[in-house]
Amino acid sequence: MQAIRSTRPGGSVAYVGVPHGVELNGEKLFYAHVHLHGGPAPVRRYLPALIDQVWNGKISPGKVFDLTLSLDQVAEGYRTGEEHDFATRDHGR
Repeated sequence: MQAIRSTRPGGSVAYVGVPHGVELNGEKLFYAHVHLHGGPAPVRRYLPALIDQVWNGKISPGKVFDLTLSLDQVAEGYRTGEEHDFATRDHGR
């Protein structure tokens, strides 16, 4: 419920994959006026091709997560994501 409580009315919460052991209070979700979107992550469909690309040096999985920001820098994180510039931007490190 933390993500739902952190979302403004009319906003959306999205998740990838199938949650296990997660329970949501339907009434609280309804009155939060928050949209909940989710779906499966078909890992087995993409994993063989991704492993091949990693082994052949075509992609570097280490560059997927290269940025850590504090909560007061959320706006910067969104801007960086929208610019698709995580790996090349100087983040003051």
